[in-house]
Amino acid sequence: MTRTTAGSGTAVPVKQADVGEYCRQLATCAQSASRSLASVSGAARAAALRGIADLIDHRADEIVDANAKDLVAADEVGVSEAFKGKLILDTEGVSKMAIAVRQIAEQVDPVGQIIEGYVLPSGIRLQKVRVPIGVLLIIYESRPNVTSDAAALCLKSGNAVILRGGKEAVHSNAAIARCVRDGLADAGLDADAVQLVETTDRVAVGELLRLEGLIDVCIPRGGESLIRAVVEQAHIPVIKHYTGNCHVYVDESCDEQMAMDICVNAKTQRPGVCNAAETLLFHKSTVDAGLMQRICVTLRDQGVEVRGDQVVQQAVDHAVAATDDDWYAEFLDLVVAVRVVDDIDQAIDHINTYGSRHTDAIVTNASVSADRFVQCVDSANTFVNCSTRFSDGGEYGLGAEIGISTDKLHARGPMGAADLTTYKWVAYGNGQVRT
Repeated sequence: MTRTTAGSGTAVPVKQADVGEYCRQLATCAQSASRSLASVSGAARAAALRGIADLIDHRADEIVDANAKDLVAADEVGVSEAFKGKLILDTEGVSKMAIAVRQIAEQVDPVGQIIEGYVLPSGIRLQKVRVPIGVLLIIYESRPNVTSDAAALCLKSGNAVILRGGKEAVHSNAAIARCVRDGLADAGLDADAVQLVETTDRVAVGELLRLEGLIDVCIPRGGESLIRAVVEQAHIPVIKHYTGNCHVYVDESCDEQMAMDICVNAKTQRPGVCNAAETLLFHKSTVDAGLMQRICVTLRDQGVEVRGDQVVQQAVDHAVAATDDDWYAEFLDLVVAVRVVDDIDQAIDHINTYGSRHTDAIVTNASVSADRFVQCVDSANTFVNCSTRFSDGGEYGLGAEIGISTDKLHARGPMGAADLTTYKWVAYGNGQVRT
């Protein structure tokens, strides 16, 4: 394994026994790069991002070829189709990556934004100003597009980043990271602002998570087991992006066709992603009207396995019994849990009990129900009359997202460039002293 030092053109050997020192070297270089970024203008960072997007476009064939190697390896170990779907990068996918980087480049620069400001009685002018966090560690699994998304968002917000992708996308991630680092070098910026962890040794994760004073925050993206493992090992703050156990509740008062369209789209449009619906809740009146049954039949016809409570099993021939674990589950597959509830309060209680605080939706014609749902469901994203699939940084106009935070501190929901900043207080005086 080798590590290419930014701008040197040389390769520095890294032995497995030296993983700890290698990780410290990455973090030290990242910290130095983050400090150099502090004096780089937003215009210069945007220009660098545009150059990175151009390189991604120009090297599309190289990236697709690298991805093909990862896909061969995935087939050899027999991954699921849903997992493989996250890994695949074709020419269109590479083009979308470049488009996302350009969108981020054209956004308003968050660094230096004045969040609030006022003049104190002493005459001191006080401002609360957005500033970069510093050095971020992003740990993620199969999606290679996270490499470009995360790099672009961190650069837009003036942060340096260490990227640790999954071993299943090692070739894809390396090809994308080369575009990013070369684009930074071409723009005259420190390429070590974006570094990819080149070793697949799991020891590296633990080493990085202990680097207090060098790395400011970790953001893990992946399954719940990965995130919990990161939290257990971390000596640095972690912004958690837990599972997407998303719900759609079909209210007593609803447009039946709208309910059909939203439930089917939320479950089947792309079942292997975190904002796909995993549980459908139906008001008991929809059983009498036959709506719940029609939706379940439509889902079955699209290959979805329905796991229901007793009411659902009695009304829907093909439904199998849902277990208690099913209500907590993020299936990431063509499986859905279905329950019938007595009223909206029971639906809200179910979501708050079993949900993952990610994205939950209501289908209703009653504004009172919509307002109650939005106020009482404790999730990062609450939707009225639209699919949970819209819970996405790109759909929110953020260009891309670092992930969807289910935390309540610092950031919640899709995290764009502004969410990768913190703030400082800046005071301007003319000689005031405190008495």
